Amino acid sequence: MAVDEELYEASQIQVLEGLEAVRRRPGMYIGTTSSRGLHHLVYEIVDNSVDEAMGGHATRIEVRLHADGSVSVTDDGRGIPVDLHPKLNRPAVEVAYTVLHAGAKFGSGGYKVSGGLHGVGASVVNALSAWLTVEVQFGGGRYEQRFERGVPVTDLVRVGDCAASGLRTRFAPDPEIFEDVTFQYDVIEQRLREQAFLTKGLSIELVDERTRAQSRFLFRGGVGSFVEFLNKSKEPIHPRPICIETVRDDVQLELGIQYTTAYSELTFSFANTIRTHEGGTHEMGFKSALTRVINDYGRRQGILKENEPNLGGDDIREGITAVIAVKLRDPQFEGQTKTKLGNSEVRGIVEQAVGEGLSSFLEENPSVGRRIVEKAISAFRVREAARKAREIARRKNALEVSSLPGKLTDCSSRDPAESEVFLVEGDSAGGSAKQGRDRQFQAILPLRGKIINVEKARLDKILSNEEIRAMITAIGTGIGEDFDLSKARYHRVIIMTDADVDGSHIRTLLLTFFYRFMPRLIDSGYVYIAQPPLYLVKKGKEEHYCYNDADLERLLERIGRERVDLQRYKGLGEMNADQLWSTTMDPANRTLLRVSLEDAMSADAIFNVLMGDKVEPRREFIQENANLVRNLDV
Repeated sequence: MAVDEELYEASQIQVLEGLEAVRRRPGMYIGTTSSRGLHHLVYEIVDNSVDEAMGGHATRIEVRLHADGSVSVTDDGRGIPVDLHPKLNRPAVEVAYTVLHAGAKFGSGGYKVSGGLHGVGASVVNALSAWLTVEVQFGGGRYEQRFERGVPVTDLVRVGDCAASGLRTRFAPDPEIFEDVTFQYDVIEQRLREQAFLTKGLSIELVDERTRAQSRFLFRGGVGSFVEFLNKSKEPIHPRPICIETVRDDVQLELGIQYTTAYSELTFSFANTIRTHEGGTHEMGFKSALTRVINDYGRRQGILKENEPNLGGDDIREGITAVIAVKLRDPQFEGQTKTKLGNSEVRGIVEQAVGEGLSSFLEENPSVGRRIVEKAISAFRVREAARKAREIARRKNALEVSSLPGKLTDCSSRDPAESEVFLVEGDSAGGSAKQGRDRQFQAILPLRGKIINVEKARLDKILSNEEIRAMITAIGTGIGEDFDLSKARYHRVIIMTDADVDGSHIRTLLLTFFYRFMPRLIDSGYVYIAQPPLYLVKKGKEEHYCYNDADLERLLERIGRERVDLQRYKGLGEMNADQLWSTTMDPANRTLLRVSLEDAMSADAIFNVLMGDKVEPRREFIQENANLVRNLDV
């Protein structure tokens, strides 16, 4: 989308408010000070560079993870004006990094389209960094300035001449603010790949000086390429994605759709390259148009008979992979960290554009249209059968004294806010957990064997699986359209599996199930992963538990390696009830990992590769990750 070609200078940097509260309440600006918030800092600086690319001013971005724990983001955009700000009488560069809501995206001559935290990105990153340096190439010169915890410690200094333009921001996150200041390569890589898909022709490179890992992304096909990437381990029912691209009323829309033989829906939506996890008006417009067009097409072609009801949205979206991206001048996001697009006018624009584009495609490709409608009809019939089965089960349960599964050992409390249920692998571990638990607030649900692969099974088969039914009944919320968070019987659903390959597999299966059928349970912060110890180390009368190899090495360095008795747990069943309680279940000592939608989505993607029908993606994954294996139980 074009940018107003006006003079880009300091007067365009508009000042709205100060920076005092950021360090005091960082969660208000980046959501959390956990690993997610740490990586959000990188995304904010990258988003500013992407804004330059969307405006036609940049073609290359480099993100570099340095050995000292800092990260730098470099682009070949316009840089930042270096002249004095007319109101603050300080260089515009300094203003952009020290004043909240100071940025060209607020000016009439700046960006028509931008991401970032409503203009607070650079200053918030600066405020939450132990130190930050900025290097600007602008107007024939090269300039540098350094900040510490948001405060300038040097003036903006011209250090040389430079014919090119660009910007380099390097910062080290403040350990006083963040729980962990270690950047994860794969997390940043996933985000940068998304950005490259969404910005055609933009080259993004990621370099990790710590491990020498390196990735480069450049995609000419936009969201169509994104859809093909997401479906690389699936079997499409039409060879190329359906792509719709248009600009209406200053809103740019790019949509990619491809149906597969899978039974689950995968829809990603973005606004100004920012992932909108909770959807919004653009996603609503897309889904509404898709439902209407497929039903109309099925009627006109006689595939959907007159006496048959319309297909529902869930039926029509079975097996779909869709990426919808909109770019607009003034996006209204619900929530500071952008999870839902709220612009009401966008729904109608998207609905009309998708309706027209998809109708044209189906008329020109009748064989694809027929396969899509037939797949939706099949999904409808299966869903109806499953609905009737659920109704029968509900009526039956209403007549029973208790509808809870027999294998569930429930807690005494009836207050969901204080109650938690452990999903435990196997009867042996389940027995230890039942003996070691606090009966007041801890329930135990043993799972025998691996649950069904929900990615490769239809709803009726999934609901007939005993382990799945037991989980759904115990948790109490229902699934899919019947899901009701207020009926959750526990506000902590804790996955507790062995620390081996089988345990990891079961954990991934469970995460995939929750992601597909109870995403709001995850989004509400109700799903956790227990962290049982991997080693018991005895030296004399002392006992120490280690939760990973790094913990073990640190302990052995501290206590010495002589006369040490080392036991590696292969399963939770090897621990007695007291050990399991003290290390993994006791709220005073345990470590729980709260699962986010991003975590579940990543698990789901990996699971698609490892358990899908295609061999080549699985081979590639194993080859790429073989060097990461440390302990393999066979």
